[in-house]
Amino acid sequence: MKAKFLTATAATALLAGAITTATGAVAQNIVTMNTVQIFGSIDPAKISDYTDYMAAVNLYDGLITVAPDGSLIPRLAESWTVSDDATEVVFTLRADATFADGSPVEAKDVVYTFERLLRLNQGPSNLFAGIVAPGAVEAIDEKTVKFTLSQTFSPFMATVPALMIVNADLVEANAGDDDAQSYLAQNVAGAGTYDLVTWDRGARMVIRRNADYYGGFPENAIDEVRWVVTNDEATVRAMAASGELTMTSQYQSTETYDALAAMGRFRVESFATPTAFYMKLNNQTAPTDDVHIRRAIAYATDFDTIREVLFPGEPMNTVLPGSFSAFLNTDVVAPTYDLEKAAAEIALSAYAGQQIPITLSYVAGTQFEEDISLLMQANLESLGFVVTQQPEPWNRVTELAATTQGTPNLNQIFYGPTYPSPDSMFFPQYHSNGAGTWISMDWAATPEVDALIDAARATGDTEAQAALYRDVQQILADQQVTIPLLSQLQMHAIDQCLQGMEMVPMMSFEFDFRKFHWDC
Repeated sequence: MKAKFLTATAATALLAGAITTATGAVAQNIVTMNTVQIFGSIDPAKISDYTDYMAAVNLYDGLITVAPDGSLIPRLAESWTVSDDATEVVFTLRADATFADGSPVEAKDVVYTFERLLRLNQGPSNLFAGIVAPGAVEAIDEKTVKFTLSQTFSPFMATVPALMIVNADLVEANAGDDDAQSYLAQNVAGAGTYDLVTWDRGARMVIRRNADYYGGFPENAIDEVRWVVTNDEATVRAMAASGELTMTSQYQSTETYDALAAMGRFRVESFATPTAFYMKLNNQTAPTDDVHIRRAIAYATDFDTIREVLFPGEPMNTVLPGSFSAFLNTDVVAPTYDLEKAAAEIALSAYAGQQIPITLSYVAGTQFEEDISLLMQANLESLGFVVTQQPEPWNRVTELAATTQGTPNLNQIFYGPTYPSPDSMFFPQYHSNGAGTWISMDWAATPEVDALIDAARATGDTEAQAALYRDVQQILADQQVTIPLLSQLQMHAIDQCLQGMEMVPMMSFEFDFRKFHWDC
């Protein structure tokens, strides 16, 4: 066995305020943050989007976690070894790791967690499909667990942080007749840094620090986190003015950031991210089933106004964010705003000479997405499209994404890596095995793209991977499968006293509140 042991440090973002308890006890550091969409699930076998992961990374621990530079660092596992052929990985668990109820974290818990994930076949299960088969995770002893891969899979270690470990005894005792789905929809059975206090779906969630957490906390740690669900800009500004808000979501309008900065209590920070913002085009339904219509829509997109005014961000020339620079195809020519070229593409399409109905969807109540959709409507109508606006709440967006017929023609979607590898950007979005989720609303998988992604996953040669991923990017650009709008500059208005925010190249891992502290 060849040892591979990585260490690093990571941090994350929040806001806290000091309050005094009713009994006059020591004041606590409270963070109140708004989020623009609901928490869909806290079951670690079912989490899928940024709010789900934001809760899970605080309520559960994985074997390893991710540092800001993308390196992997220990969490429940203190060390690991990888075989020379990369088909076996053995993790050694920390001797002092415990669940929130005080019971020890053991190898059997890892085995149970993984088998349950495969049984439910939801959430992060697609990361391991075809890579680790049922029965291939084995408890060697109480503190040693071995994963045997069905094939060489180069990004495997990068996917492991998404495996959040559950307390097997507790979950089995509450399994019911649905494999504990009902239980874990409302309860937490993890070893995370925080415990669930309250969760009012659609309105708020409160978590509180587990004082007995095995990993410890920094000085002046965050004692409680309160998430308030609202995408109403006026409400966010009112919460800030009243002193309730300590940190905004990353999806506020420029006007809101400016208003909070003017209050003096907040600083506005901008972080380069690997998260991309796409205009996803349904490649399977009319009229976006026609490549010329998809190209016309790309030419009708006013990129400068979107990136510089409506939602500031960095340009993208391919579907891959620039942070994955070693794998980027710099030869791909980015689409530009040109209505004459858009009209020429329409003339080449199967819909030339007729009115073209098209549906534009976005997350309801999100002001900048509405502004982008209205801008697209004006440009498309000037070209003869008949536009229907379809704002939807986020939970409805995820439901519609399950079928080609339900998915609107255009969808504004943010997506960042769920694990620190370019595979995380390609496989869930563009491989046929990833179809049927909000991540893959383009419905664009082809045998050629599948084969290239599979080949990249099977080789440990980084240069060979890069060449394969560049080919994928060229094909997706040639077919205008999607429109890469921008690479997100994640912005937050943060209370001047809150410290510790650093970006992490894995979905919502920057919101691991254990790494924040109050500095006033």
